[in-house]
Amino acid sequence: MAQVPQSQSQSPSLAPGPLLPAVVGPVDVRGLSADELLQLAGEIRQFLVEKVCATGGHLGPNLGVVELTLALHRVFDSPHDTLIFDTGHQAYAHKLLTGRRTGFERLRQPGGLSGYPSRSESGHDLVENSHASTALAYADGLAKARQLAGEVDRAVVAVIGDGALSGGLAFEAFNNLGAAKDRPVIVVVNDNGRSYAPTSGALAAHLNDLRFGGGLETCHNFFTDLGFTYFGPVDGHHTGELEQALARARAMNRPTVVHAFTVKGKGYEPAEQDTADCLHAVGVVDPATGRPTSPPAPGVAGTPTTARPSWTSVFSRSLLHLAEQREEVVAVTASMLRPTGLHAMAERFPQRVFDVGIAEQQAVTSAAGLAMGGYHPIVAIYATFLNRAFDQVLMDVAMHRLPVTFVLDRAGITGPDGPSHHGMWDLSVFSTVPGLRIAAPRDATRLEELLSEAVAYGEGPSLLRFPKGPAPAGLPAVERLEAGDVLHCSLAGSRDVLLVAAGPMGQRACEAARELEEFGIGATVIDPRWLLPIQPALTDLAARHRLVVTIEDNLRHGGMGTALLQSLNDRAARVPLVRLGLPQAFIEHGSREGLLEQAGLSAEAITNAVLVARSTQVPIPPADQAPVQRPAPTPQAARQPAPSASRRTR
Repeated sequence: MAQVPQSQSQSPSLAPGPLLPAVVGPVDVRGLSADELLQLAGEIRQFLVEKVCATGGHLGPNLGVVELTLALHRVFDSPHDTLIFDTGHQAYAHKLLTGRRTGFERLRQPGGLSGYPSRSESGHDLVENSHASTALAYADGLAKARQLAGEVDRAVVAVIGDGALSGGLAFEAFNNLGAAKDRPVIVVVNDNGRSYAPTSGALAAHLNDLRFGGGLETCHNFFTDLGFTYFGPVDGHHTGELEQALARARAMNRPTVVHAFTVKGKGYEPAEQDTADCLHAVGVVDPATGRPTSPPAPGVAGTPTTARPSWTSVFSRSLLHLAEQREEVVAVTASMLRPTGLHAMAERFPQRVFDVGIAEQQAVTSAAGLAMGGYHPIVAIYATFLNRAFDQVLMDVAMHRLPVTFVLDRAGITGPDGPSHHGMWDLSVFSTVPGLRIAAPRDATRLEELLSEAVAYGEGPSLLRFPKGPAPAGLPAVERLEAGDVLHCSLAGSRDVLLVAAGPMGQRACEAARELEEFGIGATVIDPRWLLPIQPALTDLAARHRLVVTIEDNLRHGGMGTALLQSLNDRAARVPLVRLGLPQAFIEHGSREGLLEQAGLSAEAITNAVLVARSTQVPIPPADQAPVQRPAPTPQAARQPAPSASRRTR
């Protein structure tokens, strides 16, 4: 294993024996000497490297806040005092110090620890914070509640990174916090000069000036001008300096900022040498090198050519090709240049890629301005994060019918990051936006096609969504219709079942169709390509079948299935329709495949859903006869448990 050196800010430890096993709560670190704290910090880093490399998770951010977390728990009495970690992916050391060491064996796995603060895990986690820039607003509201309740002895501490400070919500909270001189909130700015990548913008430059100016506690700066008392810059890897600054801040009994500068990935050489993202988030990697134990996606040096490319890398390559062909194509990212695949275009056309910081609202409305100026912006963003800019998509882009293309990475079930990061809301949320076209590619070829179609469309906005992971093998169409791509047609001429599969669900639907043939049931599988709004030709096709089943890795309600059901109802077409999708719930962390299976989106579950639906149907006349009146299937009937494979009947 790679050695984890001691912080250069402190002298070598002299304490004998391991300390971490004896830490079961914050009280256990408050009596430690400076040398013991130094030793404990080294043990925490060694532990995190070992465990996170074995399970995957956020490594770089957590290695950078070890001393800061120790200092926080020595100065403040959690949970009597409240610690709020913005974004939350740097709370691993906090979890260790609050008695959750054994849970790291199954970090981000079913039944194991969440990768973020979790109220169900510990009373030390008040806020399940995993979207950036929110901690200060939580702190503002909590401080108001403490004031109203007369709980003046309970401190409220918000830890926020310089990257998250670029979000608009953080600025709004600063505006409120600084004006309330009698509501003490301690804001700890963890300044490592990065989010995923180096931060940019005016505030980043200002923090850099403060950091390297030194001794600026009494000068005017952004924070003091807003009404805060400023302490800093403080060495974020020197526990003694941090404790002193935090104690002074608490004693002020007014809004204060403690500006601590840290190193992302501190103490782990592979992370410190990784200038791209300091091993921000890793899968299972070799702890000695920080490199994946399995081959990465193609495009990385030394990758076998047989490996399947990721969805993100396919988009990256396709976008670069379009940018080379069309000068009007520009790109916008919310501090996610590499994770969303925009880095290739940024390297080739640096003047045509804009990073606005962790500010999704700004990304969308600035894209609207670019479109008004004659360009075609590509806004690349994780599906879960576009929810934060719904109003901007609705009012600033769609209402103006602007040609903006939104590309949503990590759509559907993402896996180990848990409920806040599943991209399972976008179809339901954005289906309400007039004039917005939404597509879901089923494979790499269709991603290239649909992206090209979106960029060529000038009448309004488009949205493409795809999941996390490798793009599946090509799934060619048997026939292309106006309604979409026919992927499978069993028992020629049969109108038994129409399986309408959204993008990556196509492969599962085809497997189910082949399985249904064993029961003498003819199934047609169609991929609409453009899911929303529903094409009239798809409604016509659905109306000619005895049963329609929609399959989408989105909520069961409000997405493609709901839209098709409404379209059929508008035509008075009495065709039973079963919607398969994700439950209206916050789905915990786990593997993508496992969670999709639990949600009834495996090929076997699709087959069973068809068998159950057919067994409860009122007889349906041939398609050329007038339909009989029958009650629409209830949601409960559509969701009832399907029989196991061993008990299936026609």
